Amino acid sequence: MSATESKPEPRQQPQSNAAVVGVSMRDLLASCAAAHEISTPPRVPDPQPSRRPAEHRKAA
Repeated sequence: MSATESKPEPRQQPQSNAAVVGVSMRDLLASCAAAHEISTPPRVPDPQPSRRPAEHRKAA
């Protein structure tokens, strides 16, 4: 074999981290829903309509 020729490299299987074996879709969706609830800030209360202070009568 000459120096310019190369040995064919063995093919490697692509590694995939996308699939987790042993977790049901139900558990996965439940964990996503829980993470969403935890990461969402509490809702701001609706502003109360402004009321004018009652006018006081002057003493006689």
